[in-house]
Amino acid sequence: MWDFSTDAAFQARLDWADAFVRDEVEPLDVLFPGNADPYDRTSRVYTEGVRPLQQRVRDQGLWAAHLPPELGGMGMGQLQLALLNEILGRSGWAPMVFGTQAPDSGNAEILAHYGTEEQRKEHLQPLLDGHIVSTFAMTEPTGGADPGGFTCRAVRDGDDWVIDGEKWFASNYPHAAFVIAMVITDPDVPVYQGSSMFIIPAGTPGMEMVRATGLAGEPLGEGAHAYLRFTGCRVPAENLLGEPGTGFAIAQTRLGGGRLHHAMRTVGQCRRALEMMAERIAGRRTRGRPLADQQAVRHALADSWIQLEQFRLQVLHAAWHADNAARTGTKEDARAARLHISAVKAATPTILVDIAYRAMHLHGALGVSNELPLTRMWQAGPVLGVADGPTEAHKDVVARLLLKDVEPPDDRLFGSAHLPARLAAAREKYADLVRSEEATTR
Repeated sequence: MWDFSTDAAFQARLDWADAFVRDEVEPLDVLFPGNADPYDRTSRVYTEGVRPLQQRVRDQGLWAAHLPPELGGMGMGQLQLALLNEILGRSGWAPMVFGTQAPDSGNAEILAHYGTEEQRKEHLQPLLDGHIVSTFAMTEPTGGADPGGFTCRAVRDGDDWVIDGEKWFASNYPHAAFVIAMVITDPDVPVYQGSSMFIIPAGTPGMEMVRATGLAGEPLGEGAHAYLRFTGCRVPAENLLGEPGTGFAIAQTRLGGGRLHHAMRTVGQCRRALEMMAERIAGRRTRGRPLADQQAVRHALADSWIQLEQFRLQVLHAAWHADNAARTGTKEDARAARLHISAVKAATPTILVDIAYRAMHLHGALGVSNELPLTRMWQAGPVLGVADGPTEAHKDVVARLLLKDVEPPDDRLFGSAHLPARLAAAREKYADLVRSEEATTR
């Protein structure tokens, strides 16, 4: 049976989260809007302001909802996470307050799935407790997000691995207690078999930050991301995650969920922009008439609502496929989940750019000023277009999966939908009916 309702008990928790984010968390966005602010564990804002909020989330049983109960989470499936993340997407601070911030959430999943008992004790538990933050280092200055172009390598030397190379846009490194880095350990085989993941504690000799990198609009030399260089960086063999050569597979554990979570939170951002758009339309006049009387304005609002509803249903459907694949474990369901997740990832930047732009435009000069958050939302669209793999790569995945089982038509020239051929086949199939009809019309 098809059903779009939400369990009443879970809806009550969602209602609590919605009110909590609006009343308690969103003020932090106004007071401390810096991208790096939520990750500084030494600040008074975190120790005196955020920690008490996190405790209230724990008391509601909503802390680290993406992780299983044995790791201190709620064990929510992706579908329930989608409904929660729609709410958290309204606020830059909310994921941190709820223990679901990137890249820590993905790194926690990696450690939970592939870490040894010692690795989980040393790195995962403090991460779950909110005492530290971490970095995920995958992309490179030359290879970008394409693992086939990676040049950062690790060579085994006795009881150590020695890492040399560079990583680009390593998020939150200035505040991280450790880095999880994907590097090449066997360059003679395809990258899907020759990459590995390592845990590299902050302060490890040979790992240096060339410079901090921010997003557009932030001062040069500042930002929450890092350009990293590894020069003879030695890490013990026990810092390897999983087995040598499994780095690509491990990365997919975190990236699939991360792509969905970006989309889920984008729904929340778009809803916020839509609320601002509707409020502006309802409260303004232009050329002597209410803005709501302008047909173009009404169409902009309608287009935004329709676009968002379509995208939201696409996200929820993809989340359902992810849950289904986790439940059944079949290759067919895993493939379906991958198809829908890649499609959502490709659609995410467009929806945010479109809706944020319409909201900006309807607010006039105020919309592009630093007195509203709309320009920052709009700017996040292109960021999401390259985060966790560029949009073009995910469109390619969608196309390849759609074409995987498609056979060329027998009629290579005109295809299977060619009407003359279909008409001939239909006449043959219903020859008696055709003859009867033709006799009647004579």
